[in-house]
Amino acid sequence: MISPVLPSYSRSPLSFASGEGSWLIEADGRRFLDFASGVAVNALGHANPRLVAALTAQANRVWHVSNLYTVPEQERLARLLVDNTFADTVFFCNSGTEAGELALKMARKYRHASGEPDRTGIITFEGAFHGRSTGMIAAAGSKKLTEGFGPLMPGFVHLPFGDTDALEDAAAQPEIGAVMIEPIQGEGGIRTLPDGALKKIREICDRHGLLLIADEIQCGMGRTGKLFAHEWAGIEPDIMMVAKGIGGGYPIGALLATEEAAKGMTPGTHGSTYGGNPLGCAVAAEVMTVMLEDGFLDGVSRKAGRLRQGLEGLVAAHPDVFEAVRGTGLMLGLACKPAAADVLKALNGEEMLAVPAAENVLRLLPPLTISEDEIGEALARLDRAATRVEASLEAAE
Repeated sequence: MISPVLPSYSRSPLSFASGEGSWLIEADGRRFLDFASGVAVNALGHANPRLVAALTAQANRVWHVSNLYTVPEQERLARLLVDNTFADTVFFCNSGTEAGELALKMARKYRHASGEPDRTGIITFEGAFHGRSTGMIAAAGSKKLTEGFGPLMPGFVHLPFGDTDALEDAAAQPEIGAVMIEPIQGEGGIRTLPDGALKKIREICDRHGLLLIADEIQCGMGRTGKLFAHEWAGIEPDIMMVAKGIGGGYPIGALLATEEAAKGMTPGTHGSTYGGNPLGCAVAAEVMTVMLEDGFLDGVSRKAGRLRQGLEGLVAAHPDVFEAVRGTGLMLGLACKPAAADVLKALNGEEMLAVPAAENVLRLLPPLTISEDEIGEALARLDRAATRVEASLEAAE
């Protein structure tokens, strides 16, 4: 018999009753060090007092009014985003997937408004994950995401990740209008696009008049030590998808764009019932305020350096378990030799959480507010988990 909750996830039996900072607490009292952060969502940790205060204050005023009216909380959050990014305008939605759907609409509407209605093609990259709507699985193109859901939305060209030579050829095709890429692939296995490659992609887009869409749903909002990951390469996209960390746990997404890229999006071309909800915008504005404070992003980079150094040591100490460290900032991954699921099981046994990814990688996505002591504790638990895995490998021989 099917469960009341649709069984579309293979769920762990862990069930958390509460959380505080970098920790989640099971109903039986066990405390788990959280290096999953709700898959890069709880950027400021659990039950962050400033976010609780922002949500509570807004909840005591107004929860929802709809986009038929001017929403002051939207205006404040949009101003924070515009003033601190490349963007001129922002649309608020409920998730990264929805931001991706609007990115496609905006790119195609831009071509229509520019008198080029046939330039609907969008270049994406293998290993990508942009969400699970029909449009977003078509954009990613992998069999794992698309099998059984056809017919798929047409108009996508899938290239090897970061292959700028292949992009040079594809971008010259007359039907191509945009390029969509994650600066760091999260679900794809913590694969980082080199700064030089991202610069080259921007140059190719400029040369062929293509819009560049950056998917920063997972790698954005301070996770790499910059507010957004593309900043490391010194380039700017035309359109950017944002979600996850922006709400610190509250469901909110956003699509940021230049005025030129957004020129086709006139009244009636897009909408959202809950998008830009006062509750979500109040929380997200506080997240932005925290991240923009002096020293916050520098602190992320400092802690990331400490964590990476420790992980490199673990790779050296456990060569039969770990192969390499991947990623940037506090978006890191351990490429595993045994099944990453087995390593995660051992890690859960040490009361620590992480997230599996493609290419047999274990993602480490702690809250950006994690302390130096907690990083040390995480490394110790990873070390013990690796020792557990080694023992099981020896027993199986």
